[in-house]
Amino acid sequence: MGLKGFVEGGIASIIAGASTHPLDLIKVRMQLQGESNPALVQAYRPTVAALNTPNGYVSLHIAPPPRVGLISIGTQIVKSEGATALFSGVSATILRQTLYSTTRMGLYEILKQKWSDHHSDSDTAKLPIMKKIVAGLIAGSVGAAVGNPADVAMVRMQADGRLPIEQRRSYKSVVDAISQMSKQEGIASLWRGSALTVNRAMIVTASQLATYDQAKEMILEKGVMSDGIGTHVTASFAAGFVASVASNPIDVIKTRVMNMKLEAGGVAPYSGALDCAMKTVRTEGVMALYKGFIPTISRQGPFTVVLFVTLEQVRKLFKDL
Repeated sequence: MGLKGFVEGGIASIIAGASTHPLDLIKVRMQLQGESNPALVQAYRPTVAALNTPNGYVSLHIAPPPRVGLISIGTQIVKSEGATALFSGVSATILRQTLYSTTRMGLYEILKQKWSDHHSDSDTAKLPIMKKIVAGLIAGSVGAAVGNPADVAMVRMQADGRLPIEQRRSYKSVVDAISQMSKQEGIASLWRGSALTVNRAMIVTASQLATYDQAKEMILEKGVMSDGIGTHVTASFAAGFVASVASNPIDVIKTRVMNMKLEAGGVAPYSGALDCAMKTVRTEGVMALYKGFIPTISRQGPFTVVLFVTLEQVRKLFKDL
């Protein structure tokens, strides 16, 4: 069982991650909106208003850019950067899923098997929800620590297109991104924001995997549907929703911390996660922590559905091995 859980989880995660990558990219761009970085003021149609001052001068005032939604940001990216830009950083996504999701899915299965009541007919039917949540928290934290370098690379590659050309990092691939970061910012930069990645992964894994298992069990127990694609899609939708609501605030902070640019000798925009959260809430209000929620749910939904439906099919294939 051990290795099989990792392989099954890995295959399903890579397919789900690559197919929903454009939604993830739009989510990252939306989460970075509203950050007070002068270089980015022109990123989304800034409005310039002329003001008359008492002594007759006209001063130009740049108003904050209008809030932009999922579709318009997507269209904006295609217009200004080309359709392929929606897949910038896809190599990092694939590496991240290979490291992070393979680890968390495999480990979750192992813990679930270890802790389940083996006297029952089904391997995991009797595992209480709290144990599933704890298994998810442990599996998520280990997976995230392993996958963090690919995660930082992915956020940067996705965010790159919104910077003015002279400030872009222009990484060629995930390997290039990781090697450039190690050279220019030190090995430690590959684990920048790792406390956040680990927290987010614990919350996502626990909420996603435990909700899926629980929902699937309830549907089957109540006889609402049989164990087929209908059940898998319904349970995974529930899992995607719960995971989105639980993880969005940490996700916004994670994106901002990972993406911040450290100038030599300059002061970092945020000293850490807590500082970033405080500044974000202070300047943009509490709801800023739910920035990009529509794309988060638009991505978590399809991602979770593709993930679990593929996982169930891959399990069927591997059943006889």
